[in-house]
Amino acid sequence: MMNDARSIRIHYGLRALILLAFALYIGHLVQQDALHYYVAPKLARWVKLCPVPLVLMAISLGVQALFGKGSVLCDCDHRLPRSVHRNVVLYGLFLFPLLLGFLIPDRALGSMAVGKKGISLSYLSEQPKNNVTFEPADPYHEEFAELAKKLYAQPVIPVYPAIFSETFGAIDSYKQQFEGKAIAVAGFLYPTEPGSAYNTFAVSRFLVQCCTADATPFGIMVDSGKKISLPADTWIKVRGKLHIVQYKGQEIMQITAESITPISQPATPYIYTSPDSIAAWDQLQTAAKTAK
Repeated sequence: MMNDARSIRIHYGLRALILLAFALYIGHLVQQDALHYYVAPKLARWVKLCPVPLVLMAISLGVQALFGKGSVLCDCDHRLPRSVHRNVVLYGLFLFPLLLGFLIPDRALGSMAVGKKGISLSYLSEQPKNNVTFEPADPYHEEFAELAKKLYAQPVIPVYPAIFSETFGAIDSYKQQFEGKAIAVAGFLYPTEPGSAYNTFAVSRFLVQCCTADATPFGIMVDSGKKISLPADTWIKVRGKLHIVQYKGQEIMQITAESITPISQPATPYIYTSPDSIAAWDQLQTAAKTAK
C-alpha cells in the first residue's frame, strides 16, 4: 500500500526538501538584490519574511519524517499517488518552477514581453478635449491638473521613475498645452517598426502593481528623425520636444528627439504607481536641487 508509514515518511521528507528549496530561492533573490525583478516593493517586504515560516514547516515535516511514530503519522485521509509516474508529476509541479528560477538569469522584462502584452501609449481611458487651461474636467483629473501645472513650469520636463505613469497621465490630459514642450525621459527601447534600422520607436517601462505577472508596458513614441540601429531593450535617455501625432487612429504624444543617449539599466527598472504624485514631485524636486 502507498499509504503505509514508510511511504508517508518519504513524502514528508520530500515536502520538507521542497519547502527548504523555496526558502533558499527567496533567500537567493534577496541576497542577489533581484527580488524587485519579480514583485513590487510593497509586496517584497512580506516575501522577504517567507523563508522563516517555510523553514519552520520544513523542520516540522523533517522531524516527523525521521522520528515520527508510525501510529501517529497521518496522511490527512488523502490517498497518496499509487505510481511513480504520478508522484513525479505531482512534485514536478513544484520542482520545475524552482529549477527554472535557479537556472534562468534574473533580469528585467523587455521587448519580448512588450510584444506579447502590447504597449500602451496613452495613459487615460477618457481624455478631456479642447482644454485651454489646467482645470480638471472631473474630480478624477484633479491630481493630473495640479501635476500638469508643475510640469509645464519646467524648461525641460523631467520624467522621474517614481511618478513615470502619473507624469505622462498629466501630459496626456492636456496635450495641446504641452505641444512643443521640452522633455527628458529614460527607459528601454522597444522598436515599433520591423527591421534592424528604424525611425520611430517607443521608450518604455513596465508598470508593476503587485508582481511581474501583472506588469503593463507603458511608453511614449519617439521620432529619431533618422534611421538608428540600436538593439531592442537598450536603455536610453531621450531628450526632445513633445508633439501631437496620429498613431493607429489614436491621438498620442510623441517626442521629436534631439538627443538619444545609451545608458546603463537602472538598479530598479520597473515603475510603480504613486499614492500622491504631487507630494512625490515636490520631494523629488527638492532632492534634485539639493544634489546640485
